[in-house]
Amino acid sequence: MKPLALSVFTKPWKDLSPDELGAKMQQLGFDAIEFPLRTGYQVDPENARQGLPRLARTLAQYNLTIASVASDTREETFAACQEAGVPLLRIMLGTPPGMGYLAAEQTWKQELTRLEPLCERYQVKLGIQQHFGSGVFSSMELRHVLEGFDPRRIGAIWDAAHSALAGELPEKALDILWEHLLLMNFKNAFYARVNPEQHDEQARFKPFFTPALQGAANWRQALAYALKRGYRGALCMPAEYSETDRVLEYLAQDVVYLRDLRDSLQKGEA
Repeated sequence: MKPLALSVFTKPWKDLSPDELGAKMQQLGFDAIEFPLRTGYQVDPENARQGLPRLARTLAQYNLTIASVASDTREETFAACQEAGVPLLRIMLGTPPGMGYLAAEQTWKQELTRLEPLCERYQVKLGIQQHFGSGVFSSMELRHVLEGFDPRRIGAIWDAAHSALAGELPEKALDILWEHLLLMNFKNAFYARVNPEQHDEQARFKPFFTPALQGAANWRQALAYALKRGYRGALCMPAEYSETDRVLEYLAQDVVYLRDLRDSLQKGEA
């Protein structure tokens, strides 16, 4: 069985040239990238239909593909993805200020209904990622938003860190999302108290993003379950760490861990 592709979100490297980006990601051992199609990066959204295919051609020289793009949902973005051969566009859904969650959910569903024809027209899937906070957070929340949509067009991106921050077991979370699952994100986190010395006020916590073996998400359990169910998508590493000066160090360690984990589990499965 062909190994699952290892992809990386290249958000930390906005100042590299396309060739420098390709060389660095190849050196780290990745097969693909998730590209932030945003202002200030290697391709500007306003020039995406020319720039994204050009970036894809450059990365191909380093044996890299663009497995997904993180960007907006303008029609030009869908068209650029199609022309560059990018199969997946990743977005997140946040609750508008002052709006309750259930009202926001109806707004999201209406927007996804509007976007579904673009997915069909350009043959680009739209992936919704769960995220800590007031938007779509838990796997069941994400499933509820996606119910009624064709997963060949609109589906789920399960994120190990944010799922763990929601208190979920990986097998349960993935089972909830399975029929909608498009992509798995592998990062890790735990809640850290931000006012540990203040015993006379309410305790406050925030997510702390950390290397694979230091967080609340069990990558081995998640990947073993996904392989058992026949997952064939990419394994995307968002390269997010709270210690921002150690991103490259931690990522280099984690990609070796995830690659070894993938290889051992796939061999065991066979």
